[in-house]
Amino acid sequence: MKIATAEQIRRCDRLTSEAYGLSGLELMENAGRGTVAAMLRHFGPLAELKVLIFVGPGNNGGDGLVIARLLMGQGARPQVVSLVPLEKLQGDAAKNLALARQLAVPLVTCLDEDDLPLVERWVTESDLLVDAIFGTGLRREITGVFAAVIKCLNASHLPVVAVDIPSGLAGDSGLSQGVSVRAQLTCTYGLPKFAQVEPPGKEQVGRLEVVDIGIPATVVERVGITAEWLDHAFLKPLIPVRAPSSHKGTFGHLLVLAGSVGKGGAAVLCGLGAARSGAGLVTIAAPRMLNGVVQGALPEAMTEVLAFSQHCLSDTDYEQLLAAAQGKAAVAVGPGLGTAEETGQVVRRLYRELPQPMVVDADGLNLLAGELADAPAGPRVLTPHPGEMARLTGLATLEIQTDRRAVAADFAKRHGVYLILKGAATVIAAPDGRLAVNATGNPGMAAGGMGDVLTGLIGGLLAQGVAPWEASCLAAYVHGLAADRLVRAGRPFGFLASELAAEIPAAFQEVLDFECIMKNGE
Repeated sequence: MKIATAEQIRRCDRLTSEAYGLSGLELMENAGRGTVAAMLRHFGPLAELKVLIFVGPGNNGGDGLVIARLLMGQGARPQVVSLVPLEKLQGDAAKNLALARQLAVPLVTCLDEDDLPLVERWVTESDLLVDAIFGTGLRREITGVFAAVIKCLNASHLPVVAVDIPSGLAGDSGLSQGVSVRAQLTCTYGLPKFAQVEPPGKEQVGRLEVVDIGIPATVVERVGITAEWLDHAFLKPLIPVRAPSSHKGTFGHLLVLAGSVGKGGAAVLCGLGAARSGAGLVTIAAPRMLNGVVQGALPEAMTEVLAFSQHCLSDTDYEQLLAAAQGKAAVAVGPGLGTAEETGQVVRRLYRELPQPMVVDADGLNLLAGELADAPAGPRVLTPHPGEMARLTGLATLEIQTDRRAVAADFAKRHGVYLILKGAATVIAAPDGRLAVNATGNPGMAAGGMGDVLTGLIGGLLAQGVAPWEASCLAAYVHGLAADRLVRAGRPFGFLASELAAEIPAAFQEVLDFECIMKNGE
């Protein structure tokens, strides 16, 4: 699914009206109808529920008035609280105000802080709250009665449904404009916005529902919206097809360079991620002293035993790795390698010289920091977390985290690499400007070894012939989905990286089953 900035979605609305004759009033009606449908899905029958709807001065207020009118048709008991004088509503919002009055929807105002005790009483008497105060166009800090009402909503402990975006969040950055609504459900219109799927705004959104309001796909294309918010529909076609006549040679052979003294588990987990990806064969190149550990923990993998003298790679290991890479479809480098300078020399040479697609993570990234000037011989996927990205770029971690998309896109373009900037709402960037934001994953993944599994998963997909962009998007999504499946099974945290790896095949199957799920209406 495409993901848009606030300005892009405004242009979509205008173009839909101008080129396709769908008026703003019709778009507003579709928005309200989709929101009520989402409320029914999430909260069940709405009959007899008292729903308090807070409306502001713009189109969001108009959406709220549509919702109020449609709720009456569901047998609910809506009441609209306007935070501006009703006569100041304009355009489509004013037209929906007239319709609400015709149906005798209860309408009251809260115009200053003297009205707050009444509002607080109405809140305590309600079952459900709707925030239709401000939309994505907010550009100023919220003060006065608006701020007081938002604080009242947040203090109520009742479910809050946000219209398009929780009021108070900036439309693109997701930063709070002084104060912002904490919603349990956000119904956004047309396309998701960056502020809703990336921190810090993501934490205020609750469950995000994207409501189709009638914006044609051709409009999205004409506006130039290209960034992807990864979902099942986008990723299902990227999963390699497995014909009945397939054999292990069909799905590639991955060479993994990982592990050192005290970090043998990183090599095992990387190999495990590769094996769970569906790769036909996996060979793990690791120091001799780890050979028994690797073979005992992952008998499905083959091993390439390295001398690894003095706890670092040597020229002898380099020559052996060059030979081992012959006939391999892809290479994964980095987990647990250590950061000795001699190891760095070998890794940098392999990075520059091997023609196969290569994924680099962990110590491999630290060894490459400051050494990416030369164009490599083949496609490269880098998977830094913010600290590693800071070492690669020379930027402070805070600078990276405050502008993740721009930093990732710039780095990928300048260095000709595919970049997976890990973290909440992982960003994937391609050297040709393509950008994606991952929709899966959870805080339970904040544990050692998760990145090693991801490295193996990416490498395994590359070995199967999946192109670097597609492999990066698919691996990030399935990796996070495997963790989400563990959470859905009642394990919010404490699950291991190896347990996540074991869930990867089921995560692939969930994506493959996408159309079946949709047909059943689930």
